[in-house]
Amino acid sequence: MCAPRPVQPHLPILLGGSGPKKTLPLVARSADLWNAYGTPEEVAAADAILRAACEAAGRDEREIERTVNLNVVIRGDRAEAERAWAGWAEAHLPQPGEADLDAGGSIEEVAETLARYRDVGFRHPILIFRTPFDAATMDALPELRARLGG
Repeated sequence: MCAPRPVQPHLPILLGGSGPKKTLPLVARSADLWNAYGTPEEVAAADAILRAACEAAGRDEREIERTVNLNVVIRGDRAEAERAWAGWAEAHLPQPGEADLDAGGSIEEVAETLARYRDVGFRHPILIFRTPFDAATMDALPELRARLGG
């Protein structure tokens, strides 16, 4: 028995990954939230597999909240963001496929990228900040949020 007990009656389960044979069917059966990683096109393709897995499991796919991990750097333009990102990528040696700067550039450019994820059903981005933390991007988040209408 765990004490203290959770304050909510149901503790949401978040599962991450996009494996079509094991992970996505598990998400379809058990998860409240699903976290993916990839381009908007890649996560949309994985989402189609998840929808089919939900149908096979007899579950309404709309019950599962979609989230996506994104490496984000806000600077004056994409080239400046890529230069800043290179230092973090080199220091942290992300896994293959995770070394890309997913959303980078001006606030407008990053907002456009996040909108592409929203348009394919991923309304909750999880922004990844690697150490040493990117204060310039973090300081720009309120403006980014306003740009996205949040």
